[in-house]
Amino acid sequence: MRPVFLLIVTVATFGCGGGKNPPARTDSEATAADTLGDPREMHLRNIRQLSFGGENAEAYFDAFARRLIFQSTRDAFACDQIFTMNVDGSELQLVSNGLGRATCAYWAPDGESIIYSSTYLGSTACPQPPDRAAGYVWAVYDTYDVFRADPDGSNPVRLTTTSGYDAEAVYAHDGSKILFTSSRDGDLELYTMRPDGSDVRRLTNAVGYDGGGFFSPGDSLVCFRADRPSDPTAIQDFKDLLGRGLIRPVALEIFVMRADGSNERQVTKLGGANFCPYFHPDSKRIIFSSNHHVAGGREFDLFMVNVDGTGLEQITFRAEFDGFPMFSADGTELVWCSNRNNAKPGETNVFSADWVE
Repeated sequence: MRPVFLLIVTVATFGCGGGKNPPARTDSEATAADTLGDPREMHLRNIRQLSFGGENAEAYFDAFARRLIFQSTRDAFACDQIFTMNVDGSELQLVSNGLGRATCAYWAPDGESIIYSSTYLGSTACPQPPDRAAGYVWAVYDTYDVFRADPDGSNPVRLTTTSGYDAEAVYAHDGSKILFTSSRDGDLELYTMRPDGSDVRRLTNAVGYDGGGFFSPGDSLVCFRADRPSDPTAIQDFKDLLGRGLIRPVALEIFVMRADGSNERQVTKLGGANFCPYFHPDSKRIIFSSNHHVAGGREFDLFMVNVDGTGLEQITFRAEFDGFPMFSADGTELVWCSNRNNAKPGETNVFSADWVE
């Protein structure tokens, strides 16, 4: 599960023509893009809003940058379900079964299937929201399992059957394996499995939360977010919360490792919550969301950093949440989710833009 940090007081058009220059904007399109963006967002051009209303998150391109898959709480649904749409926002389609809560969807590289996690086998009702008596926490529902289905949601197949949380699943670019986060061994660690759910292998082995992982374009590396408590009090707090199906996501940093789990190293040491990393197609840089730069942590922006931790650069500058970035395979397009241009507080929508180096 990769929940949205909502910045409220209460509580991608790219098809087969990759590499071509985008068409000139009309006056009305330029005005809309200027309203959606910020003059300091020099890497983003022709910003487009693709969803309007609801809580939409984790929108990811298929390998051809023609379709997006994402999770959304909208319409009659009381909690997240999985939807697909074209990169211009058209042809919205529900692809999960509408039962329980669904999260963390991703496309197979060949576009012939999708994966996502759902709690519906545990209960067809939405699970209870997290207990805020412990402060700001995320729920880690032990009824989440990973499913594979056809692109329209038909023929779902359960891939994980062990007890505990199984979610945050993504494919390797060559389709040979799936990376996911699980609590099956009593902690929250990263694992891989084959696309049929077999040959499960554990990659991380440290106390704390490891999750939100993605493969580099050549599948040689994995980037992920991690909370690695070190003092006894913090470790005990993590273990106590996890025993209640909760984590406290306030101290996350970005890590990388080889795809087999070796040579793990910390990329960021920024403080705050740094999450949703994704590799640039050059495999040398990682884009991610962070609140380290704002007192109180109420604003999240996108940042870019080299894999060795150097060259930190701020990408978005709006005073709202910006997160869940993903590049198209050729690096000409970025899709992300944001609270910008909300019709009402609490909405998070999907945006895309042309990427400018």
